[in-house]
Amino acid sequence: MLRRFLPGPRLLPLLAAWTMFGLVLIFLPELDRAWLGSGALLLLALGGELLALALAAVPECRREVAPVVPLGVWRDVTLEFSNRRRRPLRLQVFDHHPPAVEVEGLPLAWTLPPQARTRLSYRLRFMQRGIRHFAGVDLRIPGRLGLLTRQVFLPVTTDVRVYPNFAEVSKYALLASDNRLSQLGIRLRRRRGAGLEFHQLREYREGDALRQIDWKATSRLRKLISREYQDERDQQVMLLLDGGFRMRSQDGRLSHFDEALNALLLLAYVVQRQGDAVGLMSFANEERFLPPAKGHDTLARIMNAVFDLEAGSQTPDFLSVCTQLTERLRKRSLVVIITSLRDEDSAELTEACKLLGERHLVLIANLREKVLDEIDLEEPGDTDRALTTAATHLYLQEREKALNRLRHEGMLVLDTQPDKLAVGLINRYLDIKRSGRL
Repeated sequence: MLRRFLPGPRLLPLLAAWTMFGLVLIFLPELDRAWLGSGALLLLALGGELLALALAAVPECRREVAPVVPLGVWRDVTLEFSNRRRRPLRLQVFDHHPPAVEVEGLPLAWTLPPQARTRLSYRLRFMQRGIRHFAGVDLRIPGRLGLLTRQVFLPVTTDVRVYPNFAEVSKYALLASDNRLSQLGIRLRRRRGAGLEFHQLREYREGDALRQIDWKATSRLRKLISREYQDERDQQVMLLLDGGFRMRSQDGRLSHFDEALNALLLLAYVVQRQGDAVGLMSFANEERFLPPAKGHDTLARIMNAVFDLEAGSQTPDFLSVCTQLTERLRKRSLVVIITSLRDEDSAELTEACKLLGERHLVLIANLREKVLDEIDLEEPGDTDRALTTAATHLYLQEREKALNRLRHEGMLVLDTQPDKLAVGLINRYLDIKRSGRL
């Protein structure tokens, strides 16, 4: 526990007044005893305040914060103080939170009741993933006379793991349970009898096709019985995440890489709910590979694998990563490549996707920069603006040509802004399931 003493709010004004009193002695030297007496009184009061603050018991502190928090979501932090003194204790509190956070409610100022526990709260929002460290708590305890303030550093340390925004997974699960997924933009089209796997027998409903009728069951029960089908299960989805330098772009609070991770987690959860296996591979930075798997712990394994992963400074080598994946992935799968394309990537990416497409179904999710769309739509007000708008328009045209070449080769393409990536990926995945293409 580190401590030091700072001037209180009354010390400097009193010292200034005593100094001005000393200047008066130039004209009224007979007041020198009064000046010395006031100085001695001030020194005595200062010494008494210093002794009282040095001997006073420091309140105990304990921090409460969730050990795992989602990126970009407000979370409460609670500091609990125990005042063992017999009188109220005024405090100013500052918590040494990790860097790269947004904070509301600090510093805290409170009066602790005597011999009682008090809980103070503030909230913060983490803007970087990984393991984040709370270093300690700073307390400022003012003296009763206001001459000194004691500052104490309490080494109350806490480590927090900041994951991609799994709060959206909880929201999806809640809305799915109430059949309200349309609020997220998820398109769920109910199907009668048009699936790939037999699900159950049920009574005939108006609108069922004749080929759905199970004539043996109808004869046995003496009423029309239809077969009901569901989307095929036990398929595989492999998520390829680009960690190159372009994914460090940022339109809003989060980078494109963080938006991609949030979307990836939500898609993995939906894939798991559909009964399919899901895997992950990152490239163009530190490689992380998880083979496709099913089970309740799959999502946790993916989160643990990527929570501290950051976009690097390299250029993605699509051909290399697709070659590696072809060797590792034998069963036909839906391969989702999340990246940020440029027109110069077209030739290499086309070759890489053709290699994957020999066995797998490939979906390329390209992140569009929101700022480029805004520039493309705004009215040019002067020559410089017109040149910028024209250059942006040409750039977007070339990228659209590159995406069309991929479509022409049989690849599925999703071109979307980062904040709409999650909904776009889920809708595409569900459409692929319904179409039976996988």
